[in-house]
Amino acid sequence: MLVGAGDDAAVFRVGPGRALVSTVDFFTPIVDDPEAFGAIAAANSLSDIYAMGARPLFALSLVGFPRALLGTGLLERIVAGGAGKLAEAGVPVVGGHSIDDPEPKAGYVVVGQVDPQRVVTHRGARPGDLLYLTKPLCSGLVATAVKADRCPADLERRAVAVMTHLNRRAAEAMVAAGASAATDVTGFGLIGHLANLGVGAEVHVGKIPVLEGVRELAEQDLFPGGTRRNHAAYRDRVDWGGIPEAEQLLLCDAQTSGGLLVAIHPGRASAFEAAMSAEPYPAVCIGEVIDGPIRIRA
Repeated sequence: MLVGAGDDAAVFRVGPGRALVSTVDFFTPIVDDPEAFGAIAAANSLSDIYAMGARPLFALSLVGFPRALLGTGLLERIVAGGAGKLAEAGVPVVGGHSIDDPEPKAGYVVVGQVDPQRVVTHRGARPGDLLYLTKPLCSGLVATAVKADRCPADLERRAVAVMTHLNRRAAEAMVAAGASAATDVTGFGLIGHLANLGVGAEVHVGKIPVLEGVRELAEQDLFPGGTRRNHAAYRDRVDWGGIPEAEQLLLCDAQTSGGLLVAIHPGRASAFEAAMSAEPYPAVCIGEVIDGPIRIRA
């Protein structure tokens, strides 16, 4: 075992120059569209493999769905959305399991492979490394607004585009540039996943990309419970630099299928930026690794 519990995925060496990477993730619907829900579930499950710098090989489907609704066609649409996103990634679905469940759930086990010498883990960031984020934040805020029927349609559409966007190119670019460490930003929010890197950081709040329109949702206090739990867990461990609590909550927003948080040496950063420059969501430098705590600066 090269990497066990505590990182984005488990890594198991199977031979010289080859290791298997395995992860599992599933959740309840966060948008109304069944195909979009399936695609988000697939992209989210793949992200843990990409965060390790690995290439996904195959997936196993996990589904919970109420038996009474099997005749509606909703399950077929969820499965089709997930299969389509996995096909985009070049990943076959080779099996899976389903159960009768009053609340729908969907996700995947994903198995990938990686050169043991090129595994990217949580650990490894060093003072002076630059910190990059590869997708805008606040999908959790949008999902809560969708459930409350208070999200503008255009904002929901843009959030779905973010959540269904694969982290494949970001993973390839960070491996090629020799990233020191990486993780995907999901349920613990940016601050929680930054803390998981095990280093201090100075982060410039004005550089952090967020979905346009989410601050209007924040003003309506539509933060999900997970975001508030994140803030409570990390509130006293961060030097917030005097930013308002609403801004603090945005940085703790519980994400689904978020971007990669990548630490990279300044001498290799330009190569990473160049490789991501043509992507729908270019890599944005949000700060740097430092000795000391996490500090937020305007």
